[in-house]
Amino acid sequence: MTAAIYTARANLNPLLIDAPADTDKQTTPGGQLMITTDVENYPGFSKGIEGPELMMEFRQQAERFGTEFLEEWINKVELQARPFTLHTENRIVKADTLIIASGASAKWLGIPGEAKTPKGFGGNGVSACATCDGPLPAFRNKRLVVVGGGDTAMEEATFLTRYAARVYVAHRRDKLRASKIMQEKALRNEKIEFLWNTELAEILGTHEHGVTGVRLRDTCNGEEKTFECEGVFIAIGHKPNTELFKGQIEMDTVGYLKTNGHSTATNIPGVFACGDVQDSVYRQAITAAGTGCMSAIDAERFLDHLPVEMPGGEEVTIEGELISRDRKLIIEPTGEVIPNEPVFE
Repeated sequence: MTAAIYTARANLNPLLIDAPADTDKQTTPGGQLMITTDVENYPGFSKGIEGPELMMEFRQQAERFGTEFLEEWINKVELQARPFTLHTENRIVKADTLIIASGASAKWLGIPGEAKTPKGFGGNGVSACATCDGPLPAFRNKRLVVVGGGDTAMEEATFLTRYAARVYVAHRRDKLRASKIMQEKALRNEKIEFLWNTELAEILGTHEHGVTGVRLRDTCNGEEKTFECEGVFIAIGHKPNTELFKGQIEMDTVGYLKTNGHSTATNIPGVFACGDVQDSVYRQAITAAGTGCMSAIDAERFLDHLPVEMPGGEEVTIEGELISRDRKLIIEPTGEVIPNEPVFE
């Protein structure tokens, strides 16, 4: 949304393509903030603001400057040449630049009670972001269960001890796979208790009161028992939504898009990435907004330096160079003619 606001104000005629609402795929137009209740750490809202309300403010601001919106799945992208081509379910979209802000999705267990309300308790006692939801009144001084055994789980559990009465880490093995320093930090914390060789089979509760407990399964003997708690945090990692760009844009081993240093540029000129799709560390609304601003400015500067086509077919660059119609020659402002060929050093 931030990228849309900035590009629209720069008169770049942005089209924002968002995933449609899909219960099975757990997608909601507007992204993760649409399933976040109170947002208390976004600057400018001293009393906090509901996630969907914040996203509506963003959308209205983007619309005010002329952003167009399209809610369709993108099935294929062609980034080998400009203009780039995006194939949606019902149309083909051409773009001079592309800003990828498809985010990252929390990995889920796929157990009963985990889905978003009203089908489950997602947003009503079930969360995948302790930093976002842990400080909320619904989780304060409560018994909370964190699922996972990696760095994400240790970080979430340790953070939650600031607010919870007690935190229980359910891990399906008898040892953690988190880094040593993260393990030691969690194991030393008196408010954290580990439930070894344990996996969640179901999240229990009512729509009126939210989560009231979980059904645990012993991974060694299969025995099950009910465990009382008031909140569940799934912390088994995140998956960047980059499947669409595999084989075209450089990614790290997990799938996060690689950007160039302090820029949001990818390995393809004219393609930029912002937000959680290229951020495996912070994953916050405010940092996503910051990189959204950066990507918009990067895209604007990229377009400003592209040659402008003239009526006769020639192109003129911002430096005043004239590129011949067949693109084989460049005529410098001084009149010098040079071949339009790459220089190898």
